[in-house]
Amino acid sequence: MEEYQDHSLRGKVFQKVREDILSGVYKEHEELRETVLSKKLGVSRTPVREALRQLELEGLVTMIPNKGAYVTGISQKDVYDIYRISSVLEGLCARWATEHITEEQIEGLEEIILLSEFHLERSGEQAGQVTELDGKFHKVLYEASNSRILEHVLSDFHKYVQAARSRSVAKKDRARNSIMEHRNILEAMKNKDADLAEELANQHIMNVMDNLHMKGEQHDGKNQNDHPNRRDGRRRDDPDSLEDDQRSPS
Repeated sequence: MEEYQDHSLRGKVFQKVREDILSGVYKEHEELRETVLSKKLGVSRTPVREALRQLELEGLVTMIPNKGAYVTGISQKDVYDIYRISSVLEGLCARWATEHITEEQIEGLEEIILLSEFHLERSGEQAGQVTELDGKFHKVLYEASNSRILEHVLSDFHKYVQAARSRSVAKKDRARNSIMEHRNILEAMKNKDADLAEELANQHIMNVMDNLHMKGEQHDGKNQNDHPNRRDGRRRDDPDSLEDDQRSPS
């Protein structure tokens, strides 16, 4: 029983810290102290330590021996890659949803679109409300695919790029176009046109990328040496560290 509770706590800590990293609460290179997190979350250090190890496996945290845990975060290239992959998977999702979507889900999507249009025209509210409704539209779409695996993968991807997605929808012109694209996807699904639904959903994600001015060649991946502290515990600006690097074979 104690082991089960520990794993449950680890899962809750993991989800909370991951959510905070992805939403920008914790910034890149910021140290995540076990003592601070355990006090903040009201748990012992054990589930915090295990959650940090799990976050390291996801690439969101870097564990440096004798130093601590530091936020790695999501690079621009990560966001670009996720959007490119998502564009294909969202298209597949829309295709499958065309075959399996229920009347209740159709009504839900129609309501989300109407509410999105309503909030878009209300001054000062569009950013928060429309972003939230955008997420709800995709959540229902994922559920309508009738695939737990696809739903899980896309939901996870959605969390990873939520900050970038919020910036995109916050622009009123893009928000208006996004709502129109949602409506077109829904109409294609209602008409049982799986090919069109897939094409529109794929293009919908590509349009987000265009709006964020994403181009693959502009975004280099993170290099381990870009971190202020290296895994060997030395800083990059340490002269001894640089000399060792120069002696290392290229």
